[in-house]
Amino acid sequence: MNNKFDALKDDDSGDHDQNEENNTQKDGEKEKNDREKPQSSTKRKAVVPGPAEHPLQYNYTFWYSRRTPGRPTSSQSYEQNIKQIGTFASVEQFWRFYSHMVRPGDLTGHSDFHLFKEGIKPMWEDDANKNGGKWIIRLRKGLASRCWENLILAMLGEQFMVGEEICGAVVSVRFQEDIISIWNKTASDQATTARIRDTLRRVLNLPPNTIMEYKTHTDSIKYRGKGKLLLLNLSQAASISISSQLVLLSESSYS
Repeated sequence: MNNKFDALKDDDSGDHDQNEENNTQKDGEKEKNDREKPQSSTKRKAVVPGPAEHPLQYNYTFWYSRRTPGRPTSSQSYEQNIKQIGTFASVEQFWRFYSHMVRPGDLTGHSDFHLFKEGIKPMWEDDANKNGGKWIIRLRKGLASRCWENLILAMLGEQFMVGEEICGAVVSVRFQEDIISIWNKTASDQATTARIRDTLRRVLNLPPNTIMEYKTHTDSIKYRGKGKLLLLNLSQAASISISSQLVLLSESSYS
């Protein structure tokens, strides 16, 4: 049969029902085969350096997030809010991403760029992060773009010399200031955190009096929980106050 639609041309040939049945059977077999395909075939293709490119020691992924300030964030809502930009495995692939990205100093609102090793989500609860912490530096406006670029180039170039301890880096754009941080796996390793601090000070060319804060992710999670409780208590207090005022108004109307 030269044309797959030939069976539709002559209903009196006696072949139409049979062909329709055969086609239905083939379609059913195709759907079954599609369902039985191994899941690995649908997985995203691994990112590898291209020919003649300069490979990095680790693959990295860019992420972006933006949220409404003042609104409490759960780990679930935060995870839904972070968007993956892309993964790269070589110096050349990094520059292809980076050259098309907005610089932190040009971002508006409550925005964050994250650069983490592939497979590590920029979340405190991630297995690679949960026992770690981060060095935090608060910057006056106008410095974020330069500091962010120097930080991530040092990280990609393995300048921190702490083995696999580095997880990633974050730049956070806020209204009054900007914040950069670098995350590591083991908060309890004081020698490693001290080396990260000293390298960070050097690669960013920070003045000696720059305040640098180290915060464990465990403390961050606790603080988030306290923040939610405080908001809940304030909300309840406001509700009680409004109810009391309504009662007073009601009583005064009968006096």
